[in-house]
This record gives sequence, structure tokens and C-alpha cells, in this order.
Amino acid sequence: MKYYLGIDLGGTNIATSVIDENYHFLARHSIPTLGNRPFEFVVKDMADAGREVLRKAGLTEKDIDYVGIGAPSTIEPNTQHIVFANNLGWKNADLAGEFKKYWDIPVKIANDADCAALGESLAGAAKDYDSVMMLTLGTGVGGSFIMDKKIYLGGNGYGCEPGHSTLVYNGVRCTCGRRGCLEAYASVTALIRETIEMMAMYPNSLMREMCGNDISKVDGRTAFDAAKKGDEAAIRVVENYEGYLAAGIGSLVISFRPSVVILGGGLSNEGENLLGPVRRLVHDTLYAADLIAPPAILKATLGNDAGIIGAAMLGA
Repeated sequence: MKYYLGIDLGGTNIATSVIDENYHFLARHSIPTLGNRPFEFVVKDMADAGREVLRKAGLTEKDIDYVGIGAPSTIEPNTQHIVFANNLGWKNADLAGEFKKYWDIPVKIANDADCAALGESLAGAAKDYDSVMMLTLGTGVGGSFIMDKKIYLGGNGYGCEPGHSTLVYNGVRCTCGRRGCLEAYASVTALIRETIEMMAMYPNSLMREMCGNDISKVDGRTAFDAAKKGDEAAIRVVENYEGYLAAGIGSLVISFRPSVVILGGGLSNEGENLLGPVRRLVHDTLYAADLIAPPAILKATLGNDAGIIGAAMLGA
């Protein structure tokens, strides 16, 4: 039996796990990231957390061939440096080099969204498919493509950012600095913005009552929950959101033709309440949709475990 160690570096927590070759978890360990500290302090904590989870699993460094890390950044393909982890403030950071000050073992690093997609491809909702597109609907829109169970990194090795494909020319400003990105319309942040704007237009909307007239309490569920109760303003918010998401998915499908689209993140928990309408709308956006079968659109099944499994299997 082979064993693998995965580390998921997040803005809030450093999650570590040991899995076996069948993707079963032997041990887990998580600590706060405390990312406002110097880079070197965070990496030392990652190294310590890795040792602790191995101890919990009853293993040592000699029992694994490498450490796999999922990081919230584009990865420079030649140096494996962190290009820019915006939620940690790291630029051109040599994460592997720093980590190896504490571990005499190879280190494999990939973007965290890529790791999540790989995890779903190997052990989750997409395990029966070879060509996978995954979008994670959270604060932003993470995304990745998996081809033949490998992360697709493109010709220059920097990977893909489907969440920053242009959906609306000169549209809403995105956090990346550009305008009109899919993320600016299909993220939870965008949904909250649309909900608040619609509440201002319709002061009698049930959405106001549901958040106690406090817009700071609006979240990604507010419009969906009110729409289920027939609130017309909320229904408009939800329909607009579904339309933007479907248009973005449709454009990406036409470009890459994946056999399956996986949706993860908090909003995917709406299940068929979201997936059903999006499937229908995606079909309407596709080129030759009546002649070329659209891909399956499924909910991610692994949750936070997807990123850990993907990171752990980066060198397998």
C-alpha cells in the first residue's frame, strides 16, 4: 500500500491529510494559517503540521515519496514559485525551497482549484470522466480543466483561470482588476451584490425581512431562500445569476468540450434547485446543441476533501 501526504494551504486554515492509494483518509490535522505573519513562519507551520498528521497516521517521512501542496496562486512552471497569493500577500515566493528547509523530500505544488478538480476527477463526481471542467462558486470563481486525469496547464504551463474569462465587455469591475469577468457575475460576492441592489429597488421584498433589514447579513442563500417562497424580486436575482453562470459555462464548454462540468463551492449546495435551471440554460447557449450532446453538469461530492486528495496525488 502506498501513502500520500497532501497539504491544502488556505487563507484561513492549513489542512493536512494522509491518504492511501485508494483515496481513503488515514489521518487529518488542521491549524490556523494566520497569514498576516511573515512567509517563513507560515511555511514552518505547514512543515510542522505535515509531521503531525504523519504521526497521527502512524507513519514517518520514509513512508512517503513526496509532499503535495495546493496553494491559492498561479504556480510558475519552471521554478514552482508562488506567483501571487493575494489572500496571503505572497509574491514570487519560493514555497518549495522554504519547505525543504524542514523536510528532505520532494515537494509538488499546484494551484488549489486545480487540486480540487483533480481530486473530484480521481475520487469524486468526475471519476468516470476523462475530460473535466470544474468551477468552484465561492467568494470568487475558481476553475480548472482536467484532461486524462491530469491537470491541464496549457502551452506555457501557467494553467487556466476560467473564472476570469470575459463574460461582459467593459462590465463590472472584478477583484483581479479587469472588467466583466465571469467571477464578477457568478461568484457568491456577485450574488450578494445583486441581492442588495434588488432589495434597494424593491423595499417590500421578502429578502429584507429575511436579513432583518440589515444588508450586512445578506449572504449567498438570501435570494435563493426568498425565491423558494415566491418573492418576485428574489426570483429575478436568482434567474439573473443562473443566466450569467450558464452563459459562462456555455462559452467554456464550446471552447474546451469537456465531457462533464462539476460545480463546487457553497452555492452548489442548492443542488438541483440550481443545477436544473443551469443545465437548461447552458443547452440554449451551446453551438449546435441539438446535434452535439451537451456535457453532464454535476455537483461536486468531495467538499474540502477534493483539494487535499488532489494535492496528495500531484506526484502519483
